[in-house]
Amino acid sequence: MADEAPFQFLHNEVLQYIYKSAENGETDNGRNIAKLENMGFRVGQGLMERLTKDTARFKDELDIMKFVCKDFWTCVFKKQIDNLRTNHQGIYVLQDNKFRLLSQLSAGKQYLEQAPKYLAFTCGLVRGALSNLGVKSIVTAEVSVMPACVSDHKMIRKIFS
Repeated sequence: MADEAPFQFLHNEVLQYIYKSAENGETDNGRNIAKLENMGFRVGQGLMERLTKDTARFKDELDIMKFVCKDFWTCVFKKQIDNLRTNHQGIYVLQDNKFRLLSQLSAGKQYLEQAPKYLAFTCGLVRGALSNLGVKSIVTAEVSVMPACVSDHKMIRKIFS
């Protein structure tokens, strides 16, 4: 619990730094999101490398996703994903009902437009983790109700090729 607060503070400071540089006319919102995703991508790669160094090979994509939902998510956010769904055609939906990086924002609808910048790092984190396991993916996140994301909660969709 003690290491959760520094991670949230660091995340908030990185967001402020990137968006303050944008206010000075250096970049636009799309580039800011891309910067955050790229930072998350590199962190996800490194974390997954560390977490999987002593584990056996995964049998299939579903085993990889279960590992991401249990071990990887627990390492980063100190809790497991609340729900994992799949259509068995390469699309996986991860749902986190109390996403930690959105929990400090108010639950009001006026903050929904701010949510994507809080999710960009995490999208990159998951994409980097999957990349380290040899899985090419597209990761998106949506928010419909705070602090949960899509389908009334957090949805991260991965498409494997």
